[in-house]
Amino acid sequence: MLHRLCATLPGAFIAFVLSAAVAQTPSEAERAQALDLYRHIIAYDTSIEGGQNPAMAQFLAQRFRAGGFAEADIHVLPLDATAGLLVRYRGDGSGGRPILLLAHMDVVQARRAEWDHDPFTLVEEDGFFFGRGSLDNKAGVAHLASLFLTLRAEGFTPTRDLILWFSGDEETTGATTTALLTQHRELIGDAEFALNSDAGGGQLSDSGAPLAYLVQTAEKTYASFTFTARNAGGHSSAPREDNAIYDLAQALAALRAFQFPVMWNDTTIAAFRNGATAIGGPEGEAMRRFAEHPGDRRAARILSANPHTSTLLRTTCVATMLSGGHAENALPQTATATVNCRIFPGVAVADVQRELQAIAGRGVEVAPLGPSSATDASPLRADVMQAVTRAVHANYPGVVVTPYMSAGATDGLYFRAAGIPTYGVGGIFIREADDFSHGRDERVPVASFYAGLAHWRVLINELAGRR
Repeated sequence: MLHRLCATLPGAFIAFVLSAAVAQTPSEAERAQALDLYRHIIAYDTSIEGGQNPAMAQFLAQRFRAGGFAEADIHVLPLDATAGLLVRYRGDGSGGRPILLLAHMDVVQARRAEWDHDPFTLVEEDGFFFGRGSLDNKAGVAHLASLFLTLRAEGFTPTRDLILWFSGDEETTGATTTALLTQHRELIGDAEFALNSDAGGGQLSDSGAPLAYLVQTAEKTYASFTFTARNAGGHSSAPREDNAIYDLAQALAALRAFQFPVMWNDTTIAAFRNGATAIGGPEGEAMRRFAEHPGDRRAARILSANPHTSTLLRTTCVATMLSGGHAENALPQTATATVNCRIFPGVAVADVQRELQAIAGRGVEVAPLGPSSATDASPLRADVMQAVTRAVHANYPGVVVTPYMSAGATDGLYFRAAGIPTYGVGGIFIREADDFSHGRDERVPVASFYAGLAHWRVLINELAGRR
């Protein structure tokens, strides 16, 4: 998803000497094609409840066939009740290894009674496109699909293969991407890196002026654990000191008081350095101090007081669900809490589990709740960063561009875990107040949607076009 681009991170990125790139204004035909795709894919209820991912994958596959892509380069990959779609745009190989282009077709559930408009009908009103997935992430699907169709119609031959991957369950299990990487790896071969439309993007001010563009170069690992206390129980008329609920509560209190060690990487140091001037005050000074002296304790204390910046400093774990007992007149035999962790890149999930067990104590069992994929940060590649900066400046001259680390998770985390550096470079600029991803009346600015077409064209020309 396009995570909220909080105002804690704007700033100038590494000072590249860049020739000005000029965005090619999308033609009326390109705009019409993108809008038609957008309208059709919004109409599919691709939530886990709606179950229309396979139908949407087939619709898009047919569009690619009609657009001149060979059957051998179009792969609908069914998996249980969903599906993924992979399309290869063959290049001449002169520019290097393939580039992956990522988006996801699935959305979170939307109830018609809670929306002002039908969530599965694209509506244009007051300068916005409304619809479930309009931002997260069907704008990315429409941008990339339209780009492929437009470039093919123009006879464009990239200097390297371009591979679209539209996953079918990013919002839930990520199983389609996991299957691609484990069961169908030959379809992506030796891809050099991935560009993810479901992360990164631009921030607009309250007045609609462009403020900054964030490139997602790292994601925290998503992992959940259960804390379970067990007891023989008994009658509630005879309370005892040993009590599963109290034991669990004590463990959770210890977790609340605990902070994981301060950490940093190239992405977070750059984010703090770039944000220092824009933020100003004691917090901006703390950012500057931490960037100059990574690990500085005083700076870390100041930054830890802000939930937005504290997530960039360390692994975080928090209790999110709770259950216990079996009857109101019985001592509890079992009490369980779910603890969700966002783990700093490079830290092993098993190491976090061991730390949590030490915090919980011997009387509470800590166990993983489902699989997780540990991920490292992607290197700040000069070619990718320069290409992104040119793409952004083609639409929004002079806007600051900076890397950032996401506390949330996208499909990018699976590719990073598989050794494929991944960069969140979505083409949408939006005000924070208008970001309703997963929420009621999700929307995208109309002008931003069409600007995204030019964004992706410049990006691909920079990385896979002839000089």
